[in-house]
Amino acid sequence: MASVFLYHVVGDLTVGKPELEEFYETETIGSAIRAIRESTECGITVWKRKTHMEMAENNDTRQQRFVGILTSLDVVSFLAKPQCLEDQDKAMKTLVSDVVVPDNALLKIVDPGIRLIDALEMMKQGVRRLLVLKSTVWKGMSKRFSILYNGKWLKNVDNSSCNNLSSNVSAPSSAASSASSSSSSTPPFMRNKFCCLSREDIIRFLIGCLGALAPLPLSSISSLGAINHNYSSIDASLPAAEATQKNPGDPSAFAIMESTSDGRHRILGEISVSKLWKCDYIAAAWALANLSAGQFIMGIEDNVSSRWLTDFNNNSLDNGVESTRPRKISSMSSGYSSVSPTFGVGRGTYRGRSAPLTCKTTSSLAAVMAQMLSHRATHVWVTEGEDDDDVLVGVVGYADILVAVTSKPPSLSALTPRSIIELRLENHH
Repeated sequence: MASVFLYHVVGDLTVGKPELEEFYETETIGSAIRAIRESTECGITVWKRKTHMEMAENNDTRQQRFVGILTSLDVVSFLAKPQCLEDQDKAMKTLVSDVVVPDNALLKIVDPGIRLIDALEMMKQGVRRLLVLKSTVWKGMSKRFSILYNGKWLKNVDNSSCNNLSSNVSAPSSAASSASSSSSSTPPFMRNKFCCLSREDIIRFLIGCLGALAPLPLSSISSLGAINHNYSSIDASLPAAEATQKNPGDPSAFAIMESTSDGRHRILGEISVSKLWKCDYIAAAWALANLSAGQFIMGIEDNVSSRWLTDFNNNSLDNGVESTRPRKISSMSSGYSSVSPTFGVGRGTYRGRSAPLTCKTTSSLAAVMAQMLSHRATHVWVTEGEDDDDVLVGVVGYADILVAVTSKPPSLSALTPRSIIELRLENHH
């Protein structure tokens, strides 16, 4: 296992991260739209309000207040319901608590001194956000790592920590015990100040440590077993509303497929949290409810254009809530074109800004990580073949990368010339 996982702590990733501003379940869907558009990883954490504002809060009670993560796909799926399309004003004033899917396990509160490898294990088990205490007082193992990587001791560390260093590092501390010790030692003015780390933050940190991860970055995603074959999909001829009727899993995305004559499947586009992140939510909801999946992804091309973003801003209130004034939505006004549901015209029809982000089975892990970060995407679809003959074989998401970087390095034969060239090109850019 790479030493970078053992000798770095979560606190190393929090530099420059802003303090978390809690978004409460009592807010409206209208206000959630603006919050999601400004968020990272296409979703926001939702919280219950404190019952006693004057009382000090510990990590356990704060964890209990966490409700779940609300994504762009959740909001668009809700707005696509018939009753919401009929009364947009009422829909936009719906409380977030009525829409968000409760899942307290998606976030964990951790101490800044826990090892990076422990944080990765949490995320490999399904945790998507880490809430990290913002503190300058790190003790135990984190202090040891700091002198190793920074060349000097952390500031504001008391002398007793130095005397007890050997006993503190004799055994790895768990996240729970580390959090408890840090909470008791944190000065009052630093308590209850947290920042939120997403899986994207972890990947961004790791791509800066490619040398320490060798030879994994040069290895193909196929040789690392990073390709997830259990992806969610919808046939292009079927209603796009099918995306509201089933859970896509992780990553939160549906591949829009076209069957070939030999029974295989090509990917034409996707319905995902990434594509819906900064769209006009009302227009996208109308399209999701009324168009086929193939027609929906064609509209995504206009959906991310400057005209859509301008239209969204013009229909926003001063408080950031999307306008709920009644407006007639049609295929013309929404940016989605009415086309024939027949998809035998060739894949070129769907090319453009709406084209999904893809890679090959032979692509290197480093190249796929760079793709995701440069496009701010939560996943990359994996295809085989060339040009218009390529077929979908799987997807690589955040969780798959985290498993791959902590796996046993493959043999040197897995480092193909193509993967070496891809990594050199990524480093050059």
